[in-house]
Amino acid sequence: MSSHPFRRTATITAALAIAAGLATAPAQAETTSQRQQDFKAAAKEFGVPENILLGVSYLESRWDFNAGTPSTSAGYGPMHLTDLREAGVATSHHDEGTEDPRGDEARPALHPQAGPPAPPPTLQTIDEAAKLLNTDAGTLRTNPTQNIRGGAALLAKYHTSDWYDAVERYSGSTGEAAETFADEVFATIKTGVTRTTDDGQQITLAATPDVTTPQHETNPANVECPKTVACESVPAPYQQLPDNDYGNHDLANRPESQKIDHIVIHDTEGYWDNVLDLAQDPTYVSWHYTIRSNDGLIAQHVPTKDVAWHAGNWFVNAKSIGIEHEGFAAKGTWYTEAMYRSSAKLVGYLARKYGIPLDRAHIIGHDNVPGTIPSTIKGMHWDPGPYWDWSHYFDLLGAPLGGFGLPGSSLVTIDPDFATNQPAFTGCDSPGTPCAPRGSEAVVLHSEPSETSPLLKDAGLHTDGSPSTMDVSDVGSRVATGQQYAVADVRGDWTAVWYLGQKGWFHNPKNARVAKPAIGWVVTPKPGLATVPVFGRAYPEPEAYPANVPVQAITPLPYTLSAGQKYSSAGTVGSEYYYAVTFDAADHVVVKGKLKYVQIQFGHRIAFVKADDVRLVPAF
Repeated sequence: MSSHPFRRTATITAALAIAAGLATAPAQAETTSQRQQDFKAAAKEFGVPENILLGVSYLESRWDFNAGTPSTSAGYGPMHLTDLREAGVATSHHDEGTEDPRGDEARPALHPQAGPPAPPPTLQTIDEAAKLLNTDAGTLRTNPTQNIRGGAALLAKYHTSDWYDAVERYSGSTGEAAETFADEVFATIKTGVTRTTDDGQQITLAATPDVTTPQHETNPANVECPKTVACESVPAPYQQLPDNDYGNHDLANRPESQKIDHIVIHDTEGYWDNVLDLAQDPTYVSWHYTIRSNDGLIAQHVPTKDVAWHAGNWFVNAKSIGIEHEGFAAKGTWYTEAMYRSSAKLVGYLARKYGIPLDRAHIIGHDNVPGTIPSTIKGMHWDPGPYWDWSHYFDLLGAPLGGFGLPGSSLVTIDPDFATNQPAFTGCDSPGTPCAPRGSEAVVLHSEPSETSPLLKDAGLHTDGSPSTMDVSDVGSRVATGQQYAVADVRGDWTAVWYLGQKGWFHNPKNARVAKPAIGWVVTPKPGLATVPVFGRAYPEPEAYPANVPVQAITPLPYTLSAGQKYSSAGTVGSEYYYAVTFDAADHVVVKGKLKYVQIQFGHRIAFVKADDVRLVPAF
């Protein structure tokens, strides 16, 4: 229940008037959409204001059915009725990766083991809804109409003195997190929204401009979060351990010591309570923030000035912020709108604070982080997976993807329609079995302009020379929404881009483009160079290291960037290495060299080439 009656009353004046019959709800747009009619009928049946029912559903699922699959927090259908019993404890047969989260060869590799995830008991609202409707849980999972009725019945049951409290309770949370969820619902009601769902249903929530949505109360002083989200401090320990060891992060002084260039999006592969326990374990690894699925609550663990152990690549760790999202890359195949919104607000805040560009070269997934050396490529993680909606995420960031180039540009931005782009991935539930058909941000590449041709080869991931596969964890032959690539060839409705030293083909028909023209810069080898090496990190030249810091090897990855090939550039970066191997931060040293690199989009993951090896060429 809300602890701020004044805020609550101010927020829901219009909705209360509607519910009490003192005002008329804004008329929803006329539509033949069955789901729109389902919301209207359920609202009338259970006495719930239609705009509140639509607003709650939007904050849970954006009104999508998601092919009847569970969310990352075991929610089903447009109303996100949770059924952990059916969804199961979200473990996967996949090994998400065997990487050392630090990714620093100057220290022993870390391979911490987390126990099996223990879900919270609150993930079982479907039973209460089924009881209210005198039906069974299976019907509520598989029938969108009945799912909406179930959500409406729960809201009606939760309603006491006002609808704000009912919305808070529906979130499954308490305190500031519940208030933030309710504030987002009423903010959506205020502005209105219209969209087509993943199964083709056109739905409109008409705007209610007179709904007041005050700012969320100030978060605790010891967290770095925007005021419009619920944020708490759950500190990760900086603690000395036996055998001259310590954990679970490194103290630093960023951005004065090193510029923060990237924000890395992860998923937790575990549930909230377990993940927070791990974040507080000095023998485990670390990340800066965790975001909860059902309500978007944010917990900060590591100050952003410090370096967390999260990305499996020490160069990236030293220059990034890591954000974990409660969820599972394959098993739970969709993420709640509440979590997307909180995450986007946090990332926007951090990007403004540190001057990080809002593009896919700097806001990256863990699956876009490169291996450090050839032997680490296979073990790199692949979260948040192909079902994270990058296009919607960047819309929330206020930085929409694509649409900035001229037809025929030599550079493209990958931007398929998320709902209709449904690659036939396998292995979500068991090896080799098809994943449920559903929208994806990923576009699969072929070795020839044909759906039947083999996928591309990834020499680092598939060292036996075999082609990549359609397994959901195999990123060896797929491009991701928002990434930019240089066009290598066009044949009819097929477009090829340069990818890991090969031409990667994808179907790109005029009436359903999955890539849009872009403007930017590309790199190509300088004249006279047949090939140039590609690296997973931008380390300094040996001469830059002081006597007390071991020289770190500049080791190329097992790929070829040949003359005539071009790759999208994210700009020049300096060479740096953060030497931090002791508990005493006074011994830590930032080594900066004269060597310059260029960050490129080389495959699914970013990479680096030496600036002296390449030419930067405009692409438009």
